[in-house]
Amino acid sequence: MTIPIPTAYAAADRPLTAVLDAVPTDAWDRPSTCEGWSVRDVVRHLVQTQREFLVGRGVDLGQEPDVDADPAAAWRAHAGRVAAAVADEAVAGQPYEGYFGPTTLGATLEQFYVWDMVVHRWDVARSAGLDAALTDAELDRVESGADAFGAALYTEGICRPGSEPPAGAGRETRVLARLGRG
Repeated sequence: MTIPIPTAYAAADRPLTAVLDAVPTDAWDRPSTCEGWSVRDVVRHLVQTQREFLVGRGVDLGQEPDVDADPAAAWRAHAGRVAAAVADEAVAGQPYEGYFGPTTLGATLEQFYVWDMVVHRWDVARSAGLDAALTDAELDRVESGADAFGAALYTEGICRPGSEPPAGAGRETRVLARLGRG
């Protein structure tokens, strides 16, 4: 059974927004688990990459929110606009030639950008001293996404090479070690 794009996006947005809303004010400029990025930069990345993808294919998302002023508020504004846009079947079903071949905006949003939201929720939470509270279903998504991306997962700007998790590590640690996080 295929999950509707707006449902998949909302399911990733709710816990991400909860984590962002819990980030202490003094944590936004801390280094994140993403090398060279602050916690604020992770939010900027999420907003900018989704905007570049959708706006670059003709989707009107309005003015870009100000991540510097308030990262959590910027995310909420951005996510609300994306959710409204992909609720339109014409937007979600818009075909284009993707990295792995012909696809739709909605399919790419669900397969990559929702995946990215889950992974970066962990990055933000870990860097800010919070619990990402990844569910088994989300860990399944991360694993299946990593499987689908294959070697492309480790191209510049995506994930660092995987690392060996500690002996006896839990599932979350094992899955995220595969993405070079640990």
